[in-house]
Amino acid sequence: MAVGRLFEILYKLLNKRTITAGELAEHFEVSTRTIYRDIDTLSATGIPVYASKGKGGGISLLEGYSFNASMLTEREQEDVLAALHSLAAADYPDIHAVLHKMGMLFKKEGRQWLEVDFSPWGSEDQRRQLFPQLRQAIADSRLIQFRYYNGAGHESSRQAEPTQLLFKSKSWYLAAFCLASNAQRVFKISRMKDVVVLDSSFEPRLVAAAIDLAEEHAVRESVKITIRLSAKGAYRVFDEFDDAAITVNDDGSYTVSAVLPEGTWLYGYLLSFGDLLEAVEPERVRTSIMTQLDTMTIRLDTAALGRDLTCANNKEE
Repeated sequence: MAVGRLFEILYKLLNKRTITAGELAEHFEVSTRTIYRDIDTLSATGIPVYASKGKGGGISLLEGYSFNASMLTEREQEDVLAALHSLAAADYPDIHAVLHKMGMLFKKEGRQWLEVDFSPWGSEDQRRQLFPQLRQAIADSRLIQFRYYNGAGHESSRQAEPTQLLFKSKSWYLAAFCLASNAQRVFKISRMKDVVVLDSSFEPRLVAAAIDLAEEHAVRESVKITIRLSAKGAYRVFDEFDDAAITVNDDGSYTVSAVLPEGTWLYGYLLSFGDLLEAVEPERVRTSIMTQLDTMTIRLDTAALGRDLTCANNKEE
């Protein structure tokens, strides 16, 4: 059921009063049977819409009826518009026209109180178009091709049948049937590079719920960690962890217990806290971080020494 089409039919009836099913079917490029199903749906919601036969007949609203926005509370009206704004961020077809009309019905036209952008800060246009590009590939059942970097940093080339976009724990993922693995996979969108929608189409498969697959994979490769962060790290603590995972210590520092994916990502994540990080458990995670710090120190010192020698040689010449 196209919700946008229902709202637009109602909008047309409010402004034109009578319109034929054929006119609506032609406008929306659907069958008259679909239009009559839409009319039945509107009628079931309590809107007095009816169809009359004969000359001058058509689909009309009961004489004297006007759409009463008070059927929805102020909060419900805002929620409807928020959902439509989210669709607009994904470049959903014709959604801006629906937004305009709903804004007029709710007497909130012209209010740009919400804007949604799925791309990271500073993204180029190509990155901004990735989300609508994937959405369209899913809608059209088209194969996609891309380079992918897994959690260990390994690069691979993939072709996949995209099935669903999902949001989990501050990140967007793509659920797809991977042709290389011959199995359903969940890809983190930020790690997908050079995405191309191919001309080849596919028949959608019956697959497991993507969110369940992602959850199972995350839990299977996760570790429970306990960290202590200094009081200066409050902005990170409350931004990134649930309240139930946080303990405020007597000295103002924070102890956080959480289950996180184990591996290269975890070590990089913990290192991102810098000197805010005061303690880490379990020991093997702490040892891995210390090893990485030692490796980084050696590499940085070697690189600095190499630059100094090059500068010295240049001066002698």
